[in-house]
Amino acid sequence: MKKIILIAGLLALQFCFVGCSSAGGESSLQPEQEREEEYTADSRIEDVINDPIFGDYGRLIFPVDTGYYSGDTLGELRLTWYNNIDPGNTVDVVNYLKSHAQAGETVFYDIYAEEEKAADPAKEDTGLFFFKGNPGEKFAVCNAGGGFAYVGAMQDSFPHALELSRKGYNAFALIYRPGAQTACEDLARAISFIFEHAEELEVDTDCYSLWGGSAGGRMAAWLGSYGPAAFGGDNLPRPGAVIMQYTGLSEYTQNDPPTFACVGENDGIANWRTMQRRLDGMKALGIETEFQHYEGLRHGFGIGTGTIAEGWVDDAVSFWERQM
Repeated sequence: MKKIILIAGLLALQFCFVGCSSAGGESSLQPEQEREEEYTADSRIEDVINDPIFGDYGRLIFPVDTGYYSGDTLGELRLTWYNNIDPGNTVDVVNYLKSHAQAGETVFYDIYAEEEKAADPAKEDTGLFFFKGNPGEKFAVCNAGGGFAYVGAMQDSFPHALELSRKGYNAFALIYRPGAQTACEDLARAISFIFEHAEELEVDTDCYSLWGGSAGGRMAAWLGSYGPAAFGGDNLPRPGAVIMQYTGLSEYTQNDPPTFACVGENDGIANWRTMQRRLDGMKALGIETEFQHYEGLRHGFGIGTGTIAEGWVDDAVSFWERQM
């Protein structure tokens, strides 16, 4: 009898260990896709580009012309003409894209048909990354700079789009062809695509906003001044607001949308006084404007994480909301 009791006790104890192990290690029972590790600052850039979850568009997450970036890992990423790159933002962006792609959501849209890309192979390197907000909410298109030589999206549009989506807005980051004219044509096409597919995308097209830094700021401003049709897009309304960073554009029109602008005072590419003069001229025409400049900050600070400009996105969103 004692022997039977002892065996039963050992079996019960073994059952307890198995049960406790299952309860404390649930990840071992989760589906394979849920157990895939997230990217970290030590993840290799080439592994992100070649991740099967992204398919062919993985190559567009970083500049297609590799001469404009350096670094082997996400934490080491450097982009030509950009400063204050925060590895945490880079990691957040790629993990957002991966997790939503794994969930079966569409995070990338082509803006040109296959026959158009066949006729102009440069259009292969274009498209919209989608950072979805609340269904039925307004949308923004974010345009990275890069001197019209490349698209610095990982610093100048992806983080902005992610921030906007976290605030509930539907945000797109455009990958466009280098060159001022082609870039504006791609932005006009992107806006037309969003309007055409608004129901599918679940976006409100009223009072949309255009965001951009450096060259991307010029794109946003030009589309704001002249509208999508002027660059080959559909006959659509101009944006309800333009949000632009660090670009020394001087031209404007009396029909320009309300404009928010910001720049660092130590920007060696875009002089902050040039930007201020432009907004002062627009304000004199009755156009609502807001201008912020930050002491000691250089060119290309993105969303400003860890800098004196941190929080500027909140101010820009408030400005946009006042136009709604």
